[in-house]
Amino acid sequence: MLLCKNITVAVTCKASALKNMNENDEKNSENQNLLNRLRITNRSYSARQLIKKRLPILSWLPIYSLQTFSQDLLAGFTVGLTEIPQGIAYAIVAGLPSQYGLYSGFMGCFMYYLLGSCKDINIGPTAIMALMIQPYVATMGVAASVLLTFISGCIIFICGLLHLGFIVEFFSYPVIAGFTTAAALNIASSQIKSLLGIAGKSDTFLTAWISVFSNIRNTKLSDSLLGFFTIIFLVFAKEIRRYGTLKKRADWTRRRNMIGICIFMFSLASNAIAVVFGSVLAYVFQQRGYEPFELTGEVPGGLPSFKPPPFSTSFNGTEFGLKDMIENFGTVIIFCPLVAVLEHIAIAKAFTKGRTLDATQELIALGFSNIMGSFVQSMPVTGSFTRTAVNNASGAKTPTCGIITGIMVLLALGFLTSTFKYIPKTTLAAVILVAMYYLCEFHAFILLWRTKKMDLIPLTVTLLCCLLINLEYGILIGIATNILFVLYSSARPKIEIEELTGDTYLVKIKSGLHFTASEFMRERILQNCTVEKTTVVVDGEYMGNIDATVAKSFNVLRDELKLREQKIVFLNFKESVIEACLGINSNLKECFRDDGPEQLTAQL
Repeated sequence: MLLCKNITVAVTCKASALKNMNENDEKNSENQNLLNRLRITNRSYSARQLIKKRLPILSWLPIYSLQTFSQDLLAGFTVGLTEIPQGIAYAIVAGLPSQYGLYSGFMGCFMYYLLGSCKDINIGPTAIMALMIQPYVATMGVAASVLLTFISGCIIFICGLLHLGFIVEFFSYPVIAGFTTAAALNIASSQIKSLLGIAGKSDTFLTAWISVFSNIRNTKLSDSLLGFFTIIFLVFAKEIRRYGTLKKRADWTRRRNMIGICIFMFSLASNAIAVVFGSVLAYVFQQRGYEPFELTGEVPGGLPSFKPPPFSTSFNGTEFGLKDMIENFGTVIIFCPLVAVLEHIAIAKAFTKGRTLDATQELIALGFSNIMGSFVQSMPVTGSFTRTAVNNASGAKTPTCGIITGIMVLLALGFLTSTFKYIPKTTLAAVILVAMYYLCEFHAFILLWRTKKMDLIPLTVTLLCCLLINLEYGILIGIATNILFVLYSSARPKIEIEELTGDTYLVKIKSGLHFTASEFMRERILQNCTVEKTTVVVDGEYMGNIDATVAKSFNVLRDELKLREQKIVFLNFKESVIEACLGINSNLKECFRDDGPEQLTAQL
């Protein structure tokens, strides 16, 4: 009976255990299903977040309103009045037919509408990009411009995917200011001959001025008068903008607000007004049998065909394959996308107004704008500071204003190209000259003189090399010069040595130490702490991480001071610095102290 009872109890316990196991298995299964559902939900949520991040239009389009559209419509229309004459002018700077400036003015707007994260930015042709491609258009024709647009777009897009936007940090303000000013002066110099109505080459800064002085006797009075009148008008229109605004001011009367709006709109449309006035004047003279101005000439009408970029071309009887074109491009293949990124990111940072800038998204948008632009025969494009500023001042609310600008450019291509042939070259030259004047950063010289005079050297070097050699080598030399200054400052850190008492020296190292400064630091201490049987206290409060060379130099310094019967104390060193020194010699442990200088002096 007892055996049966024990067997019954054992069977009951086993059954109970099996039941508990089954219940646990069911619970584990439920938990696992729940975790799987959570993982799927999280994965789905992450995918939606990624799509929303890479397509910023999904964030603002659902809440887009008619009132917002009315403000974007005004901004887009205003920018269009600026972009059309600028596009034509920049095409001439690049050595391209006028219509290619307009081909470059709409696809970037459409792509940025979908992918852009900054409401104000306008992507299109710029003066600096036009100048960079000019030598290659002269040797390989239009195909060089379109292919370079495609290659630049691919490089920028890949940089965006790889999060390489940080490369623009290697361009310091002096280098950027020197490069921008040199480019502006170069472009302005190339337009002097058109302003004066004379012929001649203007490939570089020097050849442009040599050509001007060689042909100065052939100056056409009519072109010069119209050109200088246009410059005066544009400068006047630019300067009076400060007296106008599109925003209603409470301290102004209704009449004053209306006048302010009119002044502001007049200023923004000044380029278009100048071009229209010059064209009408030329047309009137031509109808009466006179041709006093050098005109732009026939501009083929219609929209560009949508086709892949050319990977080979024939120009002036010479055949260029893809390999030949890439070899002719040389360093511009790197510097064209680099400068485009530099311009675009600088503009985006200026107009985000405290908001976080997604540099990766901006590079993706810019890269895709160039890739798609190459299919409509665009030249390389990037953010335009002038047109972005107009967008901002006009009250743009979303990238929809770019769609309006792009549509205006397409309408100009479809219906206005027949009138472009009447545009005087001197008028376009005046538009470019005034734009370049405001692009020059001459104030950088005054700013650097007041802040850090040594920065004037990389600024001047970059400016002169970009003018006298070319933009690519100029900016390389400027960066190299700036890096030399950085290396020199790291090799000569600020070290203060004072005698606390008759037998104690206090050495304060005011910056980080790198291997380039190890010998300088050691020699400086040995030369200034010469009294025997004294203590040298090295305060490392401001010192960050050090490398093995510096740690080894500290060890050698201790041995050399020991030979002179001097003692060394390392004060306020960070834990990472102590570990590096002990890795060289564990006996250095006895030299480290964390007392204050006063307490340490009292103890010594």
